[in-house]
Amino acid sequence: MDVSEAIKERRSIRSFKKIEVSDDVVEKLIDAARWAPSAGNIQPWEFIVVRNSETKAKLANAALRQTFVKEASVVIVVCADENRALQGYGFRGKSLFCIQDTAAAAQNIHLAAYSLGLGTCWVGSFREDEAAEILQIPEGIRPVAIIPVGYSAESPAPPDRRSLSRIVHYETF
Repeated sequence: MDVSEAIKERRSIRSFKKIEVSDDVVEKLIDAARWAPSAGNIQPWEFIVVRNSETKAKLANAALRQTFVKEASVVIVVCADENRALQGYGFRGKSLFCIQDTAAAAQNIHLAAYSLGLGTCWVGSFREDEAAEILQIPEGIRPVAIIPVGYSAESPAPPDRRSLSRIVHYETF
């Protein structure tokens, strides 16, 4: 699949078929994630794979009751290791680079999933402390994105996008 096609055709999926996603496929998604760029090649990401229905339900509640989270076959929680980034780049590494790097890894998961016929949704709206407690995430590791993964039970229309002429600036803003 052409990467441009994946970028333009991928949609946020909030309804999933009751078909399991295999461990091999999940491993492919995380392998794609670990190839994301990272500042200084620090690779500050950690991934928590959740299949347990009770844990998924708790995460859905922590995600402001976004119930589709618990309906996915598997949920991947992408985390940023702030301490790892701090060692390499100080405060900017902890406050910015590890979030950017982790976001790039999460995007790779979405694109790889789409290329494998799966649906995903980037869930960023969640109570971080609650998610960390549910998943027993240690201090210094920050959950950044909850990604439900499964076989799509919907085909959303493409969202509107701002035109290039409205968002591109040359030389100065």
